[in-house]
Amino acid sequence: MRASVAAEKAGVPAVSIIAAPFLELARAAAKGLGVTEPSIAAYPGRPMIDTDDELREKVKNSLVPQILAGWSERVSGASGTRRPDEPRPRDVVFSGSFQQVQDYFDDQLWSDGLPVAPPTVASVEEFLRYTDRQADEIVGVCPPESREATIWNIAVNGVMAGCRPEYMPVLIAVVEAILDPEFLLEDAGATPGWEPLIILNGPIIKELNFNHGTGVMRVGRRANTSVGRFLRLFMRNVAGQRIPPGVTDKATIGYTFNVVLAEDEDAVRELGWEPYSVDRGFARGENVVTVQSCVSITPPTYSSGSDALNHVQIMSEVIGQGFAYWAYTSMRHRRWYPVIVMSPSVAKAIADDGWNKDDIRKYLYENTRMQAGLAEKYARNTALNDFDLKDMVARGVLPPEYHESDDPQRLIRVFYKSEWIHFVVAGDPGRSQARGYVQSHRHGVPVSRRIGLPSNWRQLIESSDERCSLSG
Repeated sequence: MRASVAAEKAGVPAVSIIAAPFLELARAAAKGLGVTEPSIAAYPGRPMIDTDDELREKVKNSLVPQILAGWSERVSGASGTRRPDEPRPRDVVFSGSFQQVQDYFDDQLWSDGLPVAPPTVASVEEFLRYTDRQADEIVGVCPPESREATIWNIAVNGVMAGCRPEYMPVLIAVVEAILDPEFLLEDAGATPGWEPLIILNGPIIKELNFNHGTGVMRVGRRANTSVGRFLRLFMRNVAGQRIPPGVTDKATIGYTFNVVLAEDEDAVRELGWEPYSVDRGFARGENVVTVQSCVSITPPTYSSGSDALNHVQIMSEVIGQGFAYWAYTSMRHRRWYPVIVMSPSVAKAIADDGWNKDDIRKYLYENTRMQAGLAEKYARNTALNDFDLKDMVARGVLPPEYHESDDPQRLIRVFYKSEWIHFVVAGDPGRSQARGYVQSHRHGVPVSRRIGLPSNWRQLIESSDERCSLSG
């Protein structure tokens, strides 16, 4: 759809071929790009499960006539990022009881299905005290609905998610990250149903009381939970990623939002390692958010003893094989950034035995393998019918080691590049557990941003601490 719109705006007539279940999504995507009447040829059904004969018949008798008709028309419409029928900052859109507010927001598709904190003008303005940026500043434009992200609507969604006002600098940095074109926010509604994962580093973890220990990825700590919920609400309300009765989120099954993953930087320092943010190119001690996609999570993986090799072997055998199913995406797209979260005790055992992160990466890269035939099978069952390792090697897309023979049972690397594997130290220091977070591929690649603090941050935080103490 996006390619067709670009072609039309360049003066080239184009028709988008869309499977029927994606028809409303295509129209919504076109509207977000400023095109009111896109030329679409709808395939009647689901091509992945139609027989060859059904496919031929539908293409000949339904699809081709629509394509020919569409070429005779021109896409019309103008680009724009603001809808005149939508509320402006400080508009009062509804007045009523708490329950009436919930019902109204549900009816408008402004809720994630949970009760929201009513975003009164006063509560939103309280959030604005925690940034030096102006309320009407445009941070960027959010696909697929091409709505402007502003400091004001960031604060609105922060209120709704149950955030405290002092989380505002984190919320702004999170939005800046997902609006980076590298992140491909427009594909956040793709059928795998991936969720964004926020990784947090820096002194702000302690200043705002983010959990980095036991139950780090559970709901329960306000900071971790509400900021994670904020991102899903923002993607829904501003970017426009909505499940039915919305049409822009096509997650086949999906799962719920991730809470913020905050790193235990004290534990990292004791290991002699650098925190995840330094691996991402920032200086130690900087406040940094990283946002990336997460398409699945591996089982909790236990390891024991003082031998680093044993811990890393088990990571390879369990977490590595949990990554294996999705590895074909890295071979095809050459973008893939899996994350392994280790409890401090696992990381300590590995570090005490003389291993560093690069040693772990090297072992996982060299020893985590899968059958070549399985990679091809998995890819082709997701409609990647041209996925052929032999051909990809011949074209220079993959290195020669991916096709050393035609044996479908030959073993190939799960990890395309060792430097793409990342580690975060967090969780209960009393248990020896690790877990893998599978990044989608070029959808939601990791994007990091420094957290900008207001000039009076220290004074604001101290006054916030006093209010918390007074309120018990």
